Amino acid sequence: MKLPTAFLLPTTLALLTGSSFLGCSEQADPSASGTTDVSSSETTYTIAVIAKSNSNPVFLAAKTGAVDAGKRLSESLDGVNIVIDWQTPPQEDAQLQAQYVEQLVATGVDGIAISVTDANTLNGVLRDAVDKGVVVVTFDSDAPDSGRMAYYGVDDKEAGKEVMRQLAKQLDGNGVVAVLTGNPAATNLNARVKGVEEEADNHAGITIKQVYSFMPETATEAVAKMQQVQIANPDITGWALVGGWPLYTDNALDGIYENAKIVSMDPLPLPLEYAMKGQVQVLVGQPYYGWGEKSVEMIIDKLNFDRSPAAEMVYADFDIVTSDDAEEYAKQWDMWLGAEESP
Repeated sequence: MKLPTAFLLPTTLALLTGSSFLGCSEQADPSASGTTDVSSSETTYTIAVIAKSNSNPVFLAAKTGAVDAGKRLSESLDGVNIVIDWQTPPQEDAQLQAQYVEQLVATGVDGIAISVTDANTLNGVLRDAVDKGVVVVTFDSDAPDSGRMAYYGVDDKEAGKEVMRQLAKQLDGNGVVAVLTGNPAATNLNARVKGVEEEADNHAGITIKQVYSFMPETATEAVAKMQQVQIANPDITGWALVGGWPLYTDNALDGIYENAKIVSMDPLPLPLEYAMKGQVQVLVGQPYYGWGEKSVEMIIDKLNFDRSPAAEMVYADFDIVTSDDAEEYAKQWDMWLGAEESP
C-alpha cells in the first residue's frame, strides 16, 4: 500500500507554491458564538470550510485536516492567527451551502474551502465571493466556472479508470459490470463514471450492463439499488462503485458478493471491514485529511504571501487498498476521527 497522500502534503505544497511552511489554528465551531482572543498586533485570517455532509466520515477527516493545518500555520507564521470556521450541512444540500457562502461573505470571511454539491447552484455565489476578494478553493468536487483559485483532490476521471482497472484484474478481463453512482448532478461522480466507461472499452471481455444512480445518497438507498439490480440481473459478475455508499452499513452485500467481484471508491472504516472479510476486493482512496489540510495551506499561501498554486488543478494520488493491507490503513481513521473529536 502506498503511503497515504495526506502525509505527503507539506512537501508537495513546497513544490507547488515555492513555499514551505508549517502551521496551525483555533477552530471556530459553528455552534460557538465567540471568536479567538488574539493580540491586536496579529493578523487574523478566517477560513470557512464547507463540506457536503456533516454525517460523512470523509468530510470529518477533512475537518481534522483543516483544523490541524490552521494550528500549524498559526504557530509557524509570525503575527498570524488562523481561525477555521466549519460550516457544513447535516446532509447534502446545495441550497444550504449557497446560503452559508452568502452569510460568510457578508461577515467578512477571508477564504472559503468548499466541496461543491451542485456547481450550477454554487457558481453564482462563489463568483460573488471571489469578486469581493474572498479566496476560494474547491476540494473533492469542483465548480470550474465559479472563479475559484484552485481545485484540490484526485483526478476524478482517472479515479474512475482506476476502479475499472482494478475490477478488470479481479475479473481476469471478462465479465458483466454494473456501475453504481449517486447524485447525477455531482461533477465529480459524473467524471468517475466516464472514467469507468472509458477504461472498460480497453477490455474486450468486459461489458457495462448499465450505470445505476440513486438519490438521496444514503447507505439505505444504495443497498436497495444494488440488491434490486443484482436480483434482476443475475448475469452481473462485477460492480464498479464510484462512491462507497452501500458499504456504510452492515450486511449490505449479502447475495451480491457471492456472485460478483466488487471494487469501490473510499476505504472508510466500514468499507475496510468489507475488504477485511473479502467481500470487497479493492478500495480506491482519496486524500480525505488532505482535502482540509491542503485547502487551508493554499488559501493562506495566497492571503499571506500572494502566491497561487503552480496549477489550477492540484491533483493528489489515490491509495489502493486490498484485503491484505486494509487493517493497516484503518489505523489512520482512528487518528483522523479521533483528532476531530478531541478538544
